[in-house]
Amino acid sequence: MKPFSERNPVVTGAVGLTVIVAVLLGAFQLDRLAGLTGRAYQAAFRDASGLTVGNEVRVAGVRVGKVTAVELARDSGTYVRVRFRVDDDGVRLGDQTGATIRIRTVLGQKYLALTPAGGGRLPEGGQIPLERTAAPFDVMQAVTGLADTLDTIDTEQLATAFATLSETFADTPASVGSALDGLSRLSRTVAERDAELRSLLARAREVTDVLATRDEEFRRLVTDGEALLAEVSRRRDAIHKLLVGTSDLSTQLSGLVADNRTTLTPALTKLREVIAVLQRNRDNLELTIERMAPFVTAFANVVGNGRWFDSYVHGMVQPFQPTTGGR
Repeated sequence: MKPFSERNPVVTGAVGLTVIVAVLLGAFQLDRLAGLTGRAYQAAFRDASGLTVGNEVRVAGVRVGKVTAVELARDSGTYVRVRFRVDDDGVRLGDQTGATIRIRTVLGQKYLALTPAGGGRLPEGGQIPLERTAAPFDVMQAVTGLADTLDTIDTEQLATAFATLSETFADTPASVGSALDGLSRLSRTVAERDAELRSLLARAREVTDVLATRDEEFRRLVTDGEALLAEVSRRRDAIHKLLVGTSDLSTQLSGLVADNRTTLTPALTKLREVIAVLQRNRDNLELTIERMAPFVTAFANVVGNGRWFDSYVHGMVQPFQPTTGGR
């Protein structure tokens, strides 16, 4: 085999660069490459209900794959074909497996839930028919649709119509008249509160719009909250031990104070008296410290000359006086 030193460096560099680019592309497409090992299936739905590519596929709440495509199928009636992949080899889908689009978060994010059933086995690439699939009821769409519907209703005319209907059926049996009269009062109440009701629905629409635009932030907030609660749960024993230790420490301190109360009480009393004396003589203490400052400064300067110092105390010894004459 020819050594690298004898090979063309241009060719070697080109091959090495190609390998590096291939590795990088493979790293960025790892999710797609992993899909080659999974099993692909399909499910037919009458309504996709906001399901998108990349949403999770779950079995009993456990993630087992992801949605790979959502498309409109026209081969045998108009319906939505959802293609998905199951990566978990331990999941067995029977020939009676059902599929449901469910809501993952309060903001409307969806996922595909599978319910394995049947004695046989759903073939790879097989499709779950419409009779075994279901889509959820979207609350946000319902609120928005209600607001749009009420915008087109003339509540004044509705109240007038119910009132006229009540007067027309005035000679009918009492039960019919009471029902119509109740409907009339209801319509008048709705008409009187029309502005408040419209304002409420408009605010509800604004809230749903804001939540829809902040879906990712809200999801991260919920995720962080779950992580915090999980961490607190993991450290529950440590927190419990800390609280128990603190309680035991307070008990021991209380017992220590109670056992030594006869000894501590006189000491504290004397200490209080000493503090009182120091407080009464605070001015004198301050004056003493102030007057000692020059002496301490001079003494420090003298001592700083070496391991020795000279000092002179005035008046310690009487001066010598020679005597003259004698007896």
